Amino acid sequence: MKILLVGEYSRLHNSLKEGLTALGHDVTIIGSGDYFKNYPVDIKLNRTYTSGLAKKWKVLLYRLFGIDLTAEAIKKQFFSHSEALKGYDVVQLINESPLGATPKIEKEVVSFLSKHNKKLFVLSCGADYLSVKYAYEKKFRYSILSPLFNGKVSEKDFGPILKYLQPAYKSLHEFVFRHISGVIATDMDYHIPMKGHPLYLGLIANPINIEKLPYLPVSITDKIIIFHGINRGNYYKKGSDYFEEALFMLTQKYADKVEIITVESVPYAEYIELYNRAHIVLDQVLGMDQGYNALEAMAKGKVVFTGAEKEFVDYYNLEKPVAINALPDAQAIFADLEQLVLNPSKITEISKNAREFIEREHNYVKVAERYVQTWQTVNA
Repeated sequence: MKILLVGEYSRLHNSLKEGLTALGHDVTIIGSGDYFKNYPVDIKLNRTYTSGLAKKWKVLLYRLFGIDLTAEAIKKQFFSHSEALKGYDVVQLINESPLGATPKIEKEVVSFLSKHNKKLFVLSCGADYLSVKYAYEKKFRYSILSPLFNGKVSEKDFGPILKYLQPAYKSLHEFVFRHISGVIATDMDYHIPMKGHPLYLGLIANPINIEKLPYLPVSITDKIIIFHGINRGNYYKKGSDYFEEALFMLTQKYADKVEIITVESVPYAEYIELYNRAHIVLDQVLGMDQGYNALEAMAKGKVVFTGAEKEFVDYYNLEKPVAINALPDAQAIFADLEQLVLNPSKITEISKNAREFIEREHNYVKVAERYVQTWQTVNA
């Protein structure tokens, strides 16, 4: 099949492409590479007007006339490749807003892709109308919106998430769903809100290229090394405040037993290299399931503090821990860290479990096969 993957964040579409290519499919990715993370894409759409005087000019124009110069530049670049974006058997959007443009421009993109290709699908794997609405209505025990409900942040601070509830983005959601053949969720945080929707095709686990992520056997010869990567823009959304409080308690009590590596907003390639030394990786708190960074760390045999709630354990029928369920409670996180520091053999055990789980459930070729099967079940 000839497949177009639109948008990229967290390396999901890159890993899926690698699996699909291994199966003999012809795959192209178009996108902007997700800001500072700069993931590779085949057709690059450069985000302009993002710094200096150009950004100030953009802000002024937007305030005066509602014109977003960055979005307009993305649109111009996208349609400059129009001939290369036609004739695909399958087009898959990474999100309802796959290019990070304005809803008006995203509609134009979706309309074009729907008209000139056979089947159009969308992933639910990041903030979108249905998942944000579900969280906003407090249907989860806790969620990425918990910091808002707890008064840690203002609605303005959470604008990039709450925007999906605005009329323009609700309209975009409805527009996208009128044009797609189906929607696929990538983990429990999106599977649960999608249950029962007539266009929902089910959960397909994130693809992980295990060949590019060799297992690193645990070797603890001195201190236990703990890695905490912070994206300042997602600080409260990821629950980094709970991790920092827990790490403070840990270093107060076990400074001679632990080494803490903390980094902020670094490119993907650098991020990966920095955590290779670690035994434990602190990923995120406010989720039911693992995100992409957590899965890649688990593939390498890291003990990851992330979402591993009962819904996740039950779905995969797990009998052995493959990650540590990081609760929104600094004391609970500290207690889990303390147990690992005092019992290093547990790190070795969970490390092996994590790798086995990724090989079983997230193998990029097997996952790619599931995508192909799912796409083929839907008539054009």
